[in-house]
Amino acid sequence: MTSDTKNQEDVMSTVTPTRAPHQDVPTGHKPDAGRVGGGLFDPEQLLKSFPDAVRKLDPRVMVKSPVMFVVLIGSVVTTVLALKDPTDWFGWAITAWLWLTTIFANLAEAVAEGRGKAQADTLRKAKTDTVARRLTKDGKGEESVPGTDLRIGDLVVCEAGDIIPGDGDVVEGVASVDESAITGESAPVIRESGGDRCAVTGGTKVLSDRIVIKITTKPGETFIDRMINLVEGAARQKTPNEIALNILLASLTIVFLLAVVTLQPFAIYAGAEQSMIVLTALLVCLIPTTIGALLSAIGIAGMDRLVQRNVLAMSGRAVEAAGDVSTLLLDKTGTITLGNRQAAEFVPVKGTSAGEVADAAQLSSLADETPEGRSIVVLAKEKYGLRERHQGELAHAEWIAFTAQTRMSGVDVDGRKVRKGATGSVVAWVNERGGDVADDAQALTDSISQAGGTPLLVAVEDDKGARVLGVIHLKDVVKEGMRERFDELRRMGIKTVMITGDNPLTAKAIAEEAGVDDFLAEATPEDKMALIKREQAGGKLVAMTGDGTNDAPALAQADVGVAMNTGTSAAKEAGNMVDLDSNPTKLIEIVEIGKQLLITRGALTTFSIANDVAKYFAIIPAMFAVVYPGLDKLNIMGLASPESAILSAVIFNALIIIALVPLALKGVQYKPTSADKMLRRNLGLYGLGGLIAPFIGIKIIDLLISLIPGIG
Repeated sequence: MTSDTKNQEDVMSTVTPTRAPHQDVPTGHKPDAGRVGGGLFDPEQLLKSFPDAVRKLDPRVMVKSPVMFVVLIGSVVTTVLALKDPTDWFGWAITAWLWLTTIFANLAEAVAEGRGKAQADTLRKAKTDTVARRLTKDGKGEESVPGTDLRIGDLVVCEAGDIIPGDGDVVEGVASVDESAITGESAPVIRESGGDRCAVTGGTKVLSDRIVIKITTKPGETFIDRMINLVEGAARQKTPNEIALNILLASLTIVFLLAVVTLQPFAIYAGAEQSMIVLTALLVCLIPTTIGALLSAIGIAGMDRLVQRNVLAMSGRAVEAAGDVSTLLLDKTGTITLGNRQAAEFVPVKGTSAGEVADAAQLSSLADETPEGRSIVVLAKEKYGLRERHQGELAHAEWIAFTAQTRMSGVDVDGRKVRKGATGSVVAWVNERGGDVADDAQALTDSISQAGGTPLLVAVEDDKGARVLGVIHLKDVVKEGMRERFDELRRMGIKTVMITGDNPLTAKAIAEEAGVDDFLAEATPEDKMALIKREQAGGKLVAMTGDGTNDAPALAQADVGVAMNTGTSAAKEAGNMVDLDSNPTKLIEIVEIGKQLLITRGALTTFSIANDVAKYFAIIPAMFAVVYPGLDKLNIMGLASPESAILSAVIFNALIIIALVPLALKGVQYKPTSADKMLRRNLGLYGLGGLIAPFIGIKIIDLLISLIPGIG
């Protein structure tokens, strides 16, 4: 929207400068080190996580992962059997590696959770027990109360240097606020009553001026409390896909358990009875232990990657849904375009000069503190040599403020009335005064709109009567690289829709320049809701961003609703993600992270199931080759002995888990491509790799074991 079609953006030119709410975060921006966590194999992180991994051996915890619960039971069984025969080196070796398999699985999850706890520790530092200055019920006095005593609806006063005692909305005043404890961004931000930048977070600090805040959350349920619970994993719930995969893994485990149980009678009949230790080793190698061990870590790491980008996901379901999004709704201003329109030229109507238009436009914009208004003053000065006048020089002038009803602003001074604003409003103003509207005025505004610009009509009433002088051409600049980003999304199969309050002509021009698939012009909250429901009715998942109270219904309806941290409490409550940087283009990154999560889970599942095949070739011949010599042909790896073959498979089964932890935490590299190409790539890389790697790994381990005296 232009300076004459929106509320003033920055009303505090005297406070500390801040990053604009829609400004892109620099490429190198990262939260503070405590929030990012150490490396994938940081020794300090591993040492901190190891006790947690041991504590997770509690059967009540292990039962949540059916696959690893079976491994735990197998470890206990082999331990009991090994104790009966302390001289059985094979039994002790199998037992030791089964316990390591269980601990490695727990360590993967503990490392992922440990990185979240490091982030939570930083957030806890922002939680301070503050004393709040609560307004009395009559609103005339103040009382000091602990921040924990505040309740929803209480009004508190904060001045420069005060810590905001709780989450709420600014209902009076405007101030500069330091939110670095939450966002990791050192630049302060403006919070003001009314509009979409009124929400404040408990634990942040007021740097200037005085504000009155209405508390909107209960103690213990503040934004920081929720963040701590989420990044620690305490509030993480398994997603539908994760639950479905768990059911599949549990089913496979039951099938293989039945197969191993029924194998012993056949083995006895064939005269090749197997020990319980061998059968346990077989079971552990057959069930999909790799993905069972890493599944939880993959989900935690997905949310962790979002937190590292200063996005708080209210649920794992939202992250997963982001990976399946097929329609992306993007606000034009600040997301696709730079956000602040700039005056590009003054276009006169017939019979008027550009200098006259520039003079009138500058005069009418002196009281307009929006970026657009200031750009008009600067353009008139630089291009037409007009001296920049100040409001102080026009003390006798009557300034006409912009309102949503008039859709105009201007000034009455020295017997002249100057107005600028929306075409229809200015034309109506001129007609009311019996003035003259030039024949080419409408054509000029239409041509500017069709070119993607925004026209503001300039008119004047003086001793010559009321008349239109010309048009101000405001240009909205599309951000660099947006067309390429939308091309990537298109390759991912995602439809992009630009949402704007502009007229259809302007919206169409910007949409074509940016390269979006569709646009919604003159959008109202009802229009957004209708569009989302229409897309969802077609079986599509929809993502959108928003920051205002009027965006709340659409954010709640969308499958992925990303609310801006600068936005209202209503918007943040309605969405299932909050972008702490308030950068609307972050939505594209969120979709990529969601897809990376799904791809990582699928890739490791493929690898896990594929590498079981090699274990069959290692264990089955070792178990029955004595009775059925023909099975020795399946010993294609040429393993040294039955014992070393079985032990090598068990060792490989344990080591592959720890080897894949970095991939589970970092995620499989995502490249925008079609689903078919992605499937072929995963099958080729992780399916084929899952088949080949165990053959190589088991053979190397067997060679090492065979070198040990008395074993090989």
